[in-house]
Amino acid sequence: MTDKPQVPAETSPSESLEAAAVAAYLEANPDFFVEHEELLPALRIPHQRGDTVSLVERQMKILRERNIEMRHKLSHLMDVARDNDRLFDKTRRLILTLMDATSLEETVIAVEDSLRQDFQVPFVSLILFSDNPMPVGRWVSGGEAQTAIGGLLSEGKTISGTLREHELDFLFGAEQRKQIGSTAVVALSHQGLHGVLAIASRDPHHYKSSVGTLFLTYIAEVLGRVLPRFTTALRAVR
Repeated sequence: MTDKPQVPAETSPSESLEAAAVAAYLEANPDFFVEHEELLPALRIPHQRGDTVSLVERQMKILRERNIEMRHKLSHLMDVARDNDRLFDKTRRLILTLMDATSLEETVIAVEDSLRQDFQVPFVSLILFSDNPMPVGRWVSGGEAQTAIGGLLSEGKTISGTLREHELDFLFGAEQRKQIGSTAVVALSHQGLHGVLAIASRDPHHYKSSVGTLFLTYIAEVLGRVLPRFTTALRAVR
């Protein structure tokens, strides 16, 4: 006669309650097995392959997995720290260059060259607003800028992500717009000077949220304080 396959017995409410009580007790007394080491070899835990392993073996496996996970997290944090150090150093060099600039032309060239070469940013746009444009750099009227990118200027902080087509056209031009995946934009505003500094990447995820754009905010703040010296002087000459 063929034996019938055994069906696991259902756990009764009282057994479930007892299991919960045991679990609660062990959680409240994590040193229980330190005082009762003789029980450890007798405890067996099912493995994914159907085998069983002792509690000690299972704990060792979990600790190894956690150790690997922690090493990965630590490695990631170290990579981020190194990236931040490099960004800080590049930003510091640019700011020192801006402080030493002696003309509007030097300032504009320093910003654009540094972002393209040191920061490896493929798309850079520095636009200044005035109804009386200067002979150096790109200037547009405040009204034109407000019409095209007014929503970006009103935020008062660096904006990152995907922009609309007409905003990209204004900032970078129609040809470059087709190659752009993500953008970071910050308004310039200090002592009567207004403008915008924008950078972009082909990668749609490169400038996402505000992550990684703090350096752009610092550069914009310095620009806002450096540029008025030269724009005011040029207007006086004219």
